[in-house]
Amino acid sequence: MPHFFAGVFLANVVPHYVNGISGDAFPSPFADPPGKGLSSSLVNILWALFNLVVGYFLFKGGKINSKNKLTLLIFFIGIALISIMCSMTFAEKVKL
Repeated sequence: MPHFFAGVFLANVVPHYVNGISGDAFPSPFADPPGKGLSSSLVNILWALFNLVVGYFLFKGGKINSKNKLTLLIFFIGIALISIMCSMTFAEKVKL
């Protein structure tokens, strides 16, 4: 199971990090309301770095590599599912 969550945590780095380094507010679990309100760019950078560290340890602990196709598939399923979920959730984010 660490394979799936490694994909989830590592994919979740991207939107928070990109918005954070761009100086844009973006939803995070620390916003009001959680996941819907906007958090500062600093909060998003910190959240991205937390996800990166957790994802890294899950990736290493899960021994994910190209030789074990099942673990790699489960890892990519985690990435795909969180990506689809985020795209649907954040579609309602403020549009310019």
